[in-house]
Parts: sequence; structure tokens; C-alpha cells
Amino acid sequence: MSRPESAPRRLGDRAADELRPIRIEPGALKFAEGSALIECGDTRVLCAASVERRVPPFRIDSGLGWVTAEYSMLPRATQSRTAREVSRGRPSGRTAEIQRLIGRALRSVVDMRALGELTVTVDCDALQADGGTRTAAITGGYVALAEAFAKLWIAGDLERWPLLDDLAAVSVGLCGDVPLLDLDYVEDSRAQVDLNVVVTGAGRLVEIQGTGEQRTFSRAELDQLLDLAFLGIGRLREAQVRALAPSLEMVAAARERRQRSPAKPRDEAALWGPP
Repeated sequence: MSRPESAPRRLGDRAADELRPIRIEPGALKFAEGSALIECGDTRVLCAASVERRVPPFRIDSGLGWVTAEYSMLPRATQSRTAREVSRGRPSGRTAEIQRLIGRALRSVVDMRALGELTVTVDCDALQADGGTRTAAITGGYVALAEAFAKLWIAGDLERWPLLDDLAAVSVGLCGDVPLLDLDYVEDSRAQVDLNVVVTGAGRLVEIQGTGEQRTFSRAELDQLLDLAFLGIGRLREAQVRALAPSLEMVAAARERRQRSPAKPRDEAALWGPP
């Protein structure tokens, strides 16, 4: 799609339906069970999945696991320094909202019974923020979660593969009355309408966060924005598949070894051979 005449000029002359350059580096951290560094243009989020052999009190003896998330932003992730939230004594309302969103999104694609009584915490730290940190955290957090599950599966700590589907998220918005995909900070701050959309690999919606920042919007405009979001999420999933390919190949090999039937026991005559 070429840039419509009415659309504001985008950085790098991106088309209205074009994502910023995407890079996902799995295994970015040495000690975490799963990790990924995701870069969406100038936005960079480090995601780490940590596994604990316990569950919250409301899950004890249920046979069900739990997946949760935490989110934070480095003080100089933005153009001017933001004080660390620990110095304020508690997370801001924005931080609490974002980490609840990430946790809800990741739980939507996990079979908690297959996970067993394990807790996976996905920490998402925005190293640099240029718009879309929460959607990047979900997209990268899914990769970190899948990496952690792969490690557990290969080690034999899971009886069943717990991921039910893929998961990714992207922002869309109306700027100058034109639908745009994957808003950077400048576009997000000027957007008339702003949506964050979370979708599974099967095309099922997990969450839509949408706001008319400067004006109301119509059902037809909402449909346009959702179509754009689905297009972008398809491309994000391609990046996730490339990032996860080595780990998922090892998972497939481990699954094949498990499914291979054991050899039939040989009788004594066959073992010793002819007299």
C-alpha cells in the first residue's frame, strides 16, 4: 500500500500498512529459562521467562499452573529521564495496567493443566521506548515463554506441550484520518484513534484496547483498523516462527523420541543364538 496523499509522512517513508523493522533475538539472557530481545524500530524490550516449582495459593493442589507477567521501563528508555517506580514505593497505574494485559494475553494460549503446578513469570523490561512497548512485550514475551516451555519439554519436565496457539500484538491508529499500522511515539502521541490488538495464531481476538483520543470513530473505521492489525500480526508471527525455529525443532525431535514405541523384548533363544 502506498502512502495516501492525506496521510502524514512516516519516518523512513513507511507505507500505511508497513511494520517498523522487526528483530527478535531468542536466548538473549544466559540464566533465564526462556528469553528474547525484541526490536520494533527504535522500541526495544527485553523479555525473560522464569520457572518456579510452586503456584499461587489459589492454585495449590489444583493440578493447574500459572503464568503471570511484570513490566517496567528503564529511566532513560524515553527522551527524558523517568524516575524508577521503586523510588515511588509502588508501580504506576500505567505499569499495573500493562503487566495485567501481558499476563492475560499469555495465559490465553497456555494449557494450565499441561503445565502442572509450575509458575512462569515473564518479565518485560523496556530498554528503549518509541511507541508500542506493550505490544512488543506481548510479542516478545510469547517467544520467551515458548523458549522456557521448550527447555522444560526437552528436560522431560512436561508430559504434554502446554502452548495452545501462537500469540502476537500490534498497535494501529488513525492519524490525519488515515489508518496506520504499528505507531511510533510521534504517531501515537498525535493519533486521533489508538488501538492495541492481541490476536492468536488461529486469528482469535484476545483483547482490543481502543480509545478515541481526539475524536469518535465509526464501526467502519474500527473494521479498517482491525484488518490492518491482523495484517501486521501475520507478519509478526513470521518473525516469531523464525526466532523459535531451532528450539521447536528440538521439541519435535524430543516428541518423536517419546512417541517411538520400545523394541519388543527378545526371547532367550534369540539372545543366545543357535547352539
